[in-house]
Amino acid sequence: MTYHETMKYYKKVEDKEKITCLLCRHYCQMKEGQVGICGVNKNENGALKNLVYGHPIALNVDPVEKKPLYHLLPGSKALSFGTVGCNFKCPFCQNWDISQETKVNKQIEVTPQQMVNMAFEHGCQSIAYTYNEPTIFYPYAKDIGVIAREKGLKNIFVSNGFETPEIIKDMPSWLDAANIDLKSWDDDYYKKVLKGGLEAVKNTLRRMVAEGIWVEVTTLLIEGENDSNKDLTEMAEFIANDLGRHVPWHLSAFHPDYKMQDHEFTGIDTLKRASDIGKKAGLYYVYMGNVPVHGDTFCPECGELLIDRTGYSVTVNKLEDGHCPKCKRMIEGIWS
Repeated sequence: MTYHETMKYYKKVEDKEKITCLLCRHYCQMKEGQVGICGVNKNENGALKNLVYGHPIALNVDPVEKKPLYHLLPGSKALSFGTVGCNFKCPFCQNWDISQETKVNKQIEVTPQQMVNMAFEHGCQSIAYTYNEPTIFYPYAKDIGVIAREKGLKNIFVSNGFETPEIIKDMPSWLDAANIDLKSWDDDYYKKVLKGGLEAVKNTLRRMVAEGIWVEVTTLLIEGENDSNKDLTEMAEFIANDLGRHVPWHLSAFHPDYKMQDHEFTGIDTLKRASDIGKKAGLYYVYMGNVPVHGDTFCPECGELLIDRTGYSVTVNKLEDGHCPKCKRMIEGIWS
């Protein structure tokens, strides 16, 4: 397989024998033979080589609700895959065994066309780029996504939100939706613990919404780390005021994993407290995840139950062409 190489994803550093990777906001500068922070993008012969292009490490058919995306084709299936590598170092990562690995399994090769064919074979209506950070395999994702869109499939990014403005500007040409993690409201925590940046993620969210990409936000609540009333209130107000009251907020329960096995499971009372804060800030759609509760969607206008979800299954869907059957309000999302 020939690797995807294009000037679009890197630029030469003037007066230096280096290139700058444009895939994420680390903007890694690499000499010949060097790889970036993600471990899977390399300067090879003065060009950016995406080492995981064509080499997924995890591939499953998931309900789209598992991404989680609640306002995109409810009850449908998404072909979901990821590669090795990541540009963050989250100590609570649930997929750390692949995200913190950089060794590529070259025995597995799936071309973009084969990935799209696989989606159809399994009755999927979308392809989700997920499990690790898809920005680091953007050349591969886009090549799949362009074919998928031509064939009528939706494309979904499940991301930490550290994409560059250059990449975000390119996304609407093929990407339909994204679920972006808003992991904390503390910039120091983002920088020191996660190895990212809060302002960059906020900027990504604003840009994606402005570009017309359907966005849902997820916050993994970890008691004692990111669940103060002050932080949750400011998060909720940011979503409502900067992104829009229609942007769904998923509040997900933490379970001990990777380097944070000494922390407690998130209690349902914490999730309910955060949910109440989100609704008080004016958000129309607030959902709790990783706990045994219904993820129901109600009409913001008249309160009618529109979609009943039990776990990842949709048991009731009353939407009529994307509208509330009772008051006829248009419900924000991608329904067809």
